[in-house]
Amino acid sequence: MSIFELITIFETERNRPPESINDLLDFYQQKYITGVIDISHYRKVYYYLHRQGAISAHEYT
Repeated sequence: MSIFELITIFETERNRPPESINDLLDFYQQKYITGVIDISHYRKVYYYLHRQGAISAHEYT
């Protein structure tokens, strides 16, 4: 998995580039919540994007 693969999937489904790395994380969180991806895939994506500096909308205080 690379950032480029994650962006390509986002762009294919949304027909636009992500506005930020946080936008990518929110996109994959939605895919997990709706059952499109399983927990193990989501965890890999989450930890990868988090290490890249992404912050979930749910993490804001």
